[in-house]
Amino acid sequence: MADIVVSAVAFVRDGAVLTVRKQGTSRFMLVGGKPEPGEDPEDCAIRETAEEVGLVVTDLELLGEFTSEAANEPGHTLHSTVYTAALTGEPVIGGEIAELRWTRLDQSYDDLAPMLEQHVIPAIRSAR
Repeated sequence: MADIVVSAVAFVRDGAVLTVRKQGTSRFMLVGGKPEPGEDPEDCAIRETAEEVGLVVTDLELLGEFTSEAANEPGHTLHSTVYTAALTGEPVIGGEIAELRWTRLDQSYDDLAPMLEQHVIPAIRSAR
């Protein structure tokens, strides 16, 4: 089983976390993506946030490192370094993003990526 390494950022506002759905996919996930060669997880998270939702973040706080099944690549394992950050403006769709959604932390959904559903949302809930 192949591994995929990503960095992601959880923006939380009013009891919801910012999620995105990439073009050609059906599941919502955090803002983030794969590092470029030699890029550390934090720099990757900052770059991906700017590319995907047009936000400049500086103060990232580590939420955790999680492993789950990949949402869009069957048979792959996802290793994700997840940060939280203060919202620095209103997110706008950019890069390969098809849709933005504020996903409520107190509701259940049937279209979330496994990482978000199984690890990130529970971690955010327990940190609040």
